[in-house]
Amino acid sequence: MRLLLDTDATMWAFAEPDKLRPKARAAIEDTRNEVWVSSATTWEVAIKHALGKMPLPTSPEIYLPARIAQYGFKELSISVAHTLALARLPTHHSDPFDRILVAQAQVEGLTLVSSDPQLAKYRVRILAK
Repeated sequence: MRLLLDTDATMWAFAEPDKLRPKARAAIEDTRNEVWVSSATTWEVAIKHALGKMPLPTSPEIYLPARIAQYGFKELSISVAHTLALARLPTHHSDPFDRILVAQAQVEGLTLVSSDPQLAKYRVRILAK
């Protein structure tokens, strides 16, 4: 399985895996699966951290790459194809970070790990976190 973690799933996998539903946690921890973290997620974390809304044990530029490497996750950059796919998305959701994750999941054929009920309205595979 090829998984794309939303921001909450990413942060929970790093620091609070018990918050994940058992099926999502098992899929993330299964080394046969590819687990991807989008640059949209790291961007969102950096913004929230700077605003004081997401405390981390170290700065995001140290914490996130270290955890991504520690867990063997793959980095997914935002490409032109991903941004252009946004034009085809209905406006079920207004959060730009979630919308780009949906577009990335669609373009790359990934299963999005999220429990946001709005995302289930899109044509994308969802694994509830």
